[in-house]
Amino acid sequence: RKIIIKNNIRVQPVPTRQQFREFVRLPRDLYKNDPLWVPPLNILESLDHKKGNNPVLDRSEHCMLLAYKEFKPVGRIISYIDPRFNQYYQSKTGMFGSFECIDDQDVAAALFSAADEWLLERGMTDIRGPINPVAESWGFLLEGNTSPVYMSPHNPLYYNDFIELSGFSKAKDLLVYEVDAGKGYGLPERFLSFDKKILEKRKNLTVRNINKRELKSEALHILNILNAAVADNWGFVPVEEDEMISIVKTLKLILDEKAILFVEDEGVPVAVALGFPDINVIFKKIKGRLNPFTIYRLIHERKNIKDYRLWGLAVLPEYHGQGLDVLLYVQLYKALEPKNIRLEANYMLEDNLKILNALEKMNLTQIKKYRVYQKALV
Repeated sequence: RKIIIKNNIRVQPVPTRQQFREFVRLPRDLYKNDPLWVPPLNILESLDHKKGNNPVLDRSEHCMLLAYKEFKPVGRIISYIDPRFNQYYQSKTGMFGSFECIDDQDVAAALFSAADEWLLERGMTDIRGPINPVAESWGFLLEGNTSPVYMSPHNPLYYNDFIELSGFSKAKDLLVYEVDAGKGYGLPERFLSFDKKILEKRKNLTVRNINKRELKSEALHILNILNAAVADNWGFVPVEEDEMISIVKTLKLILDEKAILFVEDEGVPVAVALGFPDINVIFKKIKGRLNPFTIYRLIHERKNIKDYRLWGLAVLPEYHGQGLDVLLYVQLYKALEPKNIRLEANYMLEDNLKILNALEKMNLTQIKKYRVYQKALV
């Protein structure tokens, strides 16, 4: 519970309810004049930062830090040690996330310094982030000018300057692609009958939607495919059952069965596309507040959402190169096309050329770039 004071800035852990409230509410003050920012639901933002509601924080030693200037909260950060990551990579890497800060390099430097020191005291040799333990959000926005889709980050671009001035360098860029029927997007003609051709040729393959009544078992299918499919990806850590169930619970209320598809080989799931409606469209309208009126809006307006996020598309390694990823994308697009959709495909690794080439062949357009940073501590 050490307090650090430097350049009239006080950085300290968050031990009281009042300080926790300040930690959670800080973004509202920082982004009040940003037309792109989407306020999260107040109640969910509080719950997600509390132990017992967040599997990453539950398993990780962590420290929530607030920065004050003239007794006013002006910045925050979470520093944490994920034992699953370090066990998987045999590393001593600390993480940081939930970073927010006023436009003041001294405040940012004080927060990063406190996070570094906390990790050093616990034997970590390097730090990586932002990898937020809340909402599965990675990276600082580096390029792009649209509101964030649900479970993706948004920040002032000056965060990138602050982190580089604090000694961090690029670890990896994550790219975001878009299709927007409202801007004239249509599936390229050569892909219009791709799904029919492959399913006629491969009689053992079938495509189905997720079964809402069997969410727990469906979550385990997704878990098994994801863990096998992306095992060689940068930053991968096997997703455990508690995390996947937590994600499914988060998405349960907005689940659109048409947006989650499995390819099965003789009834066994071998590939999956994970899409969901961008509930941020409504969160923005209700300003993150829950009351009987806004709950009614959430329930009734979610069915009319035209914005979607493609959170993941994964194929078991033994089925790579067979076109199942294209099959899933084509069927997903056809299922949602009547809504005149806008779809974002998020977090494509900059060096995953196979995926990027496939997206570009289907005329998706890159619209954003996020950057994850790292720094040696010793």
